[in-house]
Amino acid sequence: MLKDISVAAGLLALCVVIHAVAISLLMRWMARVASRRTVSFWLSTRLLIGIAGRLVLAHLIEVMCWAVVYQWWGAFANLESSAYFSIVTYTTVGYGDLVPPEWMRLTAGVEGLTGILMCGWSTGFFFATVSRFYVSGSKE
Repeated sequence: MLKDISVAAGLLALCVVIHAVAISLLMRWMARVASRRTVSFWLSTRLLIGIAGRLVLAHLIEVMCWAVVYQWWGAFANLESSAYFSIVTYTTVGYGDLVPPEWMRLTAGVEGLTGILMCGWSTGFFFATVSRFYVSGSKE
């Protein structure tokens, strides 16, 4: 059990690092694109699409980190099953068609909590970005 908690804590920390890097890079990218001209409707739409795509990519990288550990532990038959279980757990969809081995349930629960936290962070960042566009757009 201590090993499971340690690995889950390490994966949580890795997800936080991945997310922090992704958001930092997004903020730099947004500043670079938005500084070139006024923030029009189409530019803000382009930025939001770019942000959404890059955030989803960060989440997928995080999901794959968990999946690789599941596969390494031999929890599922192949990497595809591990990735499927991981994304269903991370997003808290929980279909229940693929169930983790009993010894891995605690780790899977921590992945679900990690997914909630990371998705919340993305939502907060997205909301702050939309608010910034709204405020800057109302000043024009």
